[in-house]
Amino acid sequence: MPQIHLDQETVERLDALRVDNEEYDEIVTELINIYEAEELTLFRSSDVE
Repeated sequence: MPQIHLDQETVERLDALRVDNEEYDEIVTELINIYEAEELTLFRSSDVE
């Protein structure tokens, strides 16, 4: 798995999103899923004209 380095502000923002001591990879996966779902929704809504 690749390693990434985050600045302190990003770590603090991720910490604010953690629920019940979630692992960072769980949070990042959830954020990616949300992003992809929104992207798909935007893509589909632009086809409806």
